[in-house]
Amino acid sequence: MELIREITSELRSSYIDYAMSVIVGRALPDVKDGLKPVQRRILYAMYEMGLFSNRPYRKCARIVGDVLGKYHPHGDAAVYDALVRMAQDFVMRYPLIDGQGNFGSIDGDSPAAMRYTEARLSKIAEEMLADIDKDTVDFTPNFDATLKEPVVLPAKLPNLLVNGSSGIAVGMATNIPPHNLREVCRAIIAYIKNPDISIEELMRYVKGPDFPTGGVITGVDGIKEAYTTGKGKIVVRGKVEFEGRNIIIREIPYMVNKARLVEKIAELISEGKLSARTVRDESDREGIRIVVEVREDPNTALNKLYAYTNLQTTFGIIMLALVDGEPKILNLREMIECYVEHRREVVKRRTAFELRRAEERLHIVEGLKKAVENIDEVIALIKASSSPSEAKEALMKNYDMSEKQAEAVLQTRLQKLTALEIEALMKEYEELRRKIEEYKEILASAEKIDAIIVKELEEVMEKYGDDRKTEIQREGAEISAEELISEEECVLVFTRGGYVKRMPLAFKLQKRGGVGIIGVQLKNDEPISIIKCSSKDRILIFSREKAYWVNAYEIPEMDRYARGVKLSTLVSCDDVVSAVPLKDFNDSKLIIATEDGCVKITPAKEFENAKRAGIVASSGKIAFVCVAEGKEVLISTRKGYTVRFDLREIPELGRTAKGVKGIRLKEGDSVSWVSCREGGYLLTVSKDGHARRTPVSEYRKVSRGSTGVINYKGEVVMAEVVEGIEKVLVMSVDGYMLRTDVSDIPVQGRNAKGVILCKKEVACCTVE
Repeated sequence: MELIREITSELRSSYIDYAMSVIVGRALPDVKDGLKPVQRRILYAMYEMGLFSNRPYRKCARIVGDVLGKYHPHGDAAVYDALVRMAQDFVMRYPLIDGQGNFGSIDGDSPAAMRYTEARLSKIAEEMLADIDKDTVDFTPNFDATLKEPVVLPAKLPNLLVNGSSGIAVGMATNIPPHNLREVCRAIIAYIKNPDISIEELMRYVKGPDFPTGGVITGVDGIKEAYTTGKGKIVVRGKVEFEGRNIIIREIPYMVNKARLVEKIAELISEGKLSARTVRDESDREGIRIVVEVREDPNTALNKLYAYTNLQTTFGIIMLALVDGEPKILNLREMIECYVEHRREVVKRRTAFELRRAEERLHIVEGLKKAVENIDEVIALIKASSSPSEAKEALMKNYDMSEKQAEAVLQTRLQKLTALEIEALMKEYEELRRKIEEYKEILASAEKIDAIIVKELEEVMEKYGDDRKTEIQREGAEISAEELISEEECVLVFTRGGYVKRMPLAFKLQKRGGVGIIGVQLKNDEPISIIKCSSKDRILIFSREKAYWVNAYEIPEMDRYARGVKLSTLVSCDDVVSAVPLKDFNDSKLIIATEDGCVKITPAKEFENAKRAGIVASSGKIAFVCVAEGKEVLISTRKGYTVRFDLREIPELGRTAKGVKGIRLKEGDSVSWVSCREGGYLLTVSKDGHARRTPVSEYRKVSRGSTGVINYKGEVVMAEVVEGIEKVLVMSVDGYMLRTDVSDIPVQGRNAKGVILCKKEVACCTVE
C-alpha cells in the first residue's frame, strides 16, 4: 500500500483548518464593524428585506429562514439565538434589533419560539448599514455562490467598543465589554485630531466599560491594564440603597441571572450565613428592586452579599478581534486606529462612488443641455429621421454627442421642454459641476476625509448618545474577613485544658445569689478566664512568658453547651493566664504584672507582630495583664492584700523587661488582679462566691512596692474598680454563668465578707 501522507501531518493540517474556520467564520468579531459573521448576515438579510425601523415588524421565523437560505449554512437555533441577543437591552448596550414579543428576561427566561416573535432593525442598526449600496465595502460570494454578502458593514457606529463582544473559538476567546457611545466617539475624534495620542490620554474620554445593567466598577487598575495590554480584570458590583435596615438592590452586575441571585441570597439566609428575615424580588417595568430585610448590621450584610453571591463578579477583559482576517489582541488605541482606518476607506469609496455617479449624470445633462440650446434644429432633425436609430446617429454626428447622450435626448418627454424644466436642467448642471469639484477635493485631501468622519461621529453621538449607566469607583473592591463579621458584643471563655469559644452576650440578667445557667460544657476541665469583647476586637492572649493575638471573629462562635475548640488551632499556646481585647494596637498601653509582684507598662504596638507563633512579653512569669486607661493602679493578691498607687510610678519598658516592684508579696501569695480604671468602688469577688463594693478611698495611696492593706479575708478571684452602673459576669468552676447588676452588690467596708453573689465556687469573673 502506498503511503500518501503521514496521519500526524494530516491531522495537524486538518485541525488548523478547522480551528481557523471557527475563529474567522463563527466565534470572533471583526475589528471594523464589531460583528461576528452570523450577526452581520442577520442585519444584512433584514436590510435586504426592508425591515427598517419605520417599517412594520416581520416574523422572526421569516428572518431566520432568509438568513439560512441565503447566507448562513448552519442551524436555525444559532441564528435565532444571535438575533435574540441583539434585541436584549440587558445584553446589548445599544440593541441592534427592535424586537416585539417575548425575547427573554434578565431572570434567565427563554425567549418565545421564533414563530411567535417579530423583529425589525433598530434605528441605530441602520447606521451600521448606511451607504452599503454605494460600493463602500467588499462583497464575497455566499456559501453556494448564488448571492453575494458583505465582508464587513460600513459601520458608522463604533460597534465593537460600544456593544462589546464575547465568544469562544478554538484555543482562544474574546470578551470585550460594552462602552458608552459618547465616550467612545469623543475618544475617536481625539485620536483623529491627534494620531499620536497616548492610551492614558484616551482614557480621559473612555472612563471604562459601561454595562447595560449599570452596576459599579470598583478600582481602575484593571481598566487601565485592559486598555494598555488588551487583557485585564475588573470587579463589578450591583448598585444598592439602604432603607432603614433593608438592603435594596437596584442594579446587578452584567450577565448575572437575577432569579439565581435571589435564590442564592435565600440559601444564605436558610444556611444562617446571612442574618436576615427574608428576600423579596419586587422588580417591575420600572426596573430592578430586590429587597433584603436584614437583622444584622446592613453594611456587614452587604459585604456578605458581595463575598458569597454574584452581587459582585469579576469581568475578565480579553480584547481579541479579527484584523484583516487574523485574530489579534488589541489595546484601546489599536482598536480605535483600526476603526478609523476602516471609516476612512468607507468614506473614500463612498465619495468615489458619488463622484462616478455625478460624472455619469453630468455627461447625460451635458447632452440634454446641447439639445435644449438647439431645440428647434434637434426637433426638426428627429422629425426628418426615418427611425430612432437614424435619429440617434444624426444627433451623435451633428452635435458631437455620445451614444448615451443621444439616447437620453430621444427619451426626453415633451414636458421637459417647458421653461421651468429647462431652468431646472440648468440648475442641475451647475449643481453637478459643483459636487464633482467637491468630491475631487475630498478624495485629494486626507484632512477633509477625517473632517467628514468627525462630523458623522458627532451626528451619531447627538442622535444616540446617553449618560453612563455604570458608575466607576477608584478604590479597590477587596473584602477582608473582618468586613464579613457583624460587630456584636460577645463573651470569650478560656479553660485550663486549652479550650476556647465565643458566645453572644445574650445572657439574661439575674438576681445575685443564684447558680446561673450553663455557660460551657466541661469534661474534667475548669474555666480560667472570661472576657467581654466585640466580635471585631483583637484579642491579646498571654501565657506565662509570651504574647499572641487573634481576631475575636476567628474564635468559633458556639452555643452554651459546647466545650469550645483547642486554642492551639489558633495560636501556639494552651496555657492562658490573661487575655485583653483591643480595638487596635496603635494607642493602647498595657500593664503587665508578674507572679512575684513586678509591673511594667508596654505599648500594645510592640505585640502587633505576635500572631500565631507568639513573641516574648516578659522575662518573668506573667500573672495578669490589663489596659492602662486610668490614673491610678490597684494590685490585688490572691490572699486578699491590695496596694494603690499612681500609674506614673510604673515605667514604660520593652517586651523583654521584667519590670519594677509593684507590690511586696507575703510568702505563698501571688498577684490575682490588676485594675487601672476610673471609678469610685473596688468590687471584690471571692472564690467562695461572696462579693462586696468598697469605696476606693478606703485604700490609702502609697508608693509602689508596698505590701498594701488588707482588702479581703479569703481567696480573691477579682478586684476591679467600678462605678456601680456596670454588670458583672461570674463563671463557676463547673461552667455555670451568672450575669447581674453591680448595683445589686452592697457597699461595705474592707472588713466585711460581703453578700452571696453566686452559690457555686467561682472560677473567673469580668466586668462589662
